[in-house]
Amino acid sequence: MSVTSIPISVQGFKRLEKELAELKEERPRIIQAIKEAREEGDLRENAGYDAARERQGMTEARIKYIESRLSLYKVVDLDTLSGDRIAFGCTCVLVDVDTDEEKTYTVLGPDESDPAKGIISFLSPVGKALLGHQEGDEVTIAIPKGTVTYEVVEVKFLGSAVLA
Repeated sequence: MSVTSIPISVQGFKRLEKELAELKEERPRIIQAIKEAREEGDLRENAGYDAARERQGMTEARIKYIESRLSLYKVVDLDTLSGDRIAFGCTCVLVDVDTDEEKTYTVLGPDESDPAKGIISFLSPVGKALLGHQEGDEVTIAIPKGTVTYEVVEVKFLGSAVLA
């Protein structure tokens, strides 16, 4: 699957730009830590050197990831969105038809998802299954332990307040 654009909120885009700038600022400090650890001698048993090299690898990988995505992003102002169907930028309230358990999800892009906060990616299995549904619809979703059926109770667009 070739991805040509990935929607991201204005806030999410700014957060990634800030992270990228911070990572690039961190580079010289990591290089200095490697240099200092190297000067300590034997690199085979030098935990400081190993830790600095590992930090360098993770930092460089994250920089490359963010830079590779920047041109793919389509920045979306959440305050301009509205509608009655589940789509990027909406918050939906669902009720499990078997247990009456209520769940609230906000649907955003893959680089903004945070399941612990109820923010899911429109590319996730749950996100994909919910897209296009409206209040009153029942949606059956395959999950690791089988399937779950939710009734869509509410679809709302809260704008940028959802990320506050």
